[in-house]
Amino acid sequence: MKKIVAVLRISLLICLFSGCDTLQKIAKDANLPDLLKNTPLTNEEVIRGLRTALSVGTDTSVNILGKTNGYFSDALVRLALPPEAQNLVNNLSKIPGGSKLLSDAILAINRAAEDAAPQAKQIFVNAITGMSIADGFQILKGSNTAATEYLKTKTIQELMNAFTPRIKTSLSKPLVLGVSAETAYTQLIDGYNKASLNGVLFEPIKQNSLSAYTTQKALDGLFIKVADEERKIRQDPMHRISEILRRVFGS
Repeated sequence: MKKIVAVLRISLLICLFSGCDTLQKIAKDANLPDLLKNTPLTNEEVIRGLRTALSVGTDTSVNILGKTNGYFSDALVRLALPPEAQNLVNNLSKIPGGSKLLSDAILAINRAAEDAAPQAKQIFVNAITGMSIADGFQILKGSNTAATEYLKTKTIQELMNAFTPRIKTSLSKPLVLGVSAETAYTQLIDGYNKASLNGVLFEPIKQNSLSAYTTQKALDGLFIKVADEERKIRQDPMHRISEILRRVFGS
């Protein structure tokens, strides 16, 4: 900083006595833009930059996933039925009309996730606003997804509480013959477990709530997208869409 001030003072005197053409040459030779660019980040800049990055990342992710086909059309976050239900999936596809029931159920859980996604917006805003200076510097020096990991720690329980009732409501909507995706799945799992004679004949399925599974996978997908946006801002200058992002993440 002292070097910059000294150069500016000398340059001003030269401008007064020799004209500003000489000043422009000195400024170029002294690399003033580089000196300014390399000045240390202030606490305020770090916090503002990280809050901006998280705001951009979360807004983009929520807006994308909260639209129709936001989850369903994205192979990275698309929800399938729980892995433990794979035996049921295999058998169901052999039953007349079973494939249609299966595809309807998969579509239903993705629609439920899309319906719940906007609930995250205000929760994210509150967590971003509450970021401390200590949090900021630790995140800045962390991994390419450090901000996302911080956000997840601060919001996961509140997000779970917000998503669960919304997803339950979505999955309770009737699909076929007045039976909802949640009811059909629960009955199917319960019947499968009963036939196993409490695990004597084959491994029972412990998760019989489609809404609990859908909530968890919807949140997993949300943070996958937020992390992806954070990596873009950290690694690609084209995604630093404001001066504060260029200042903080380009330094």
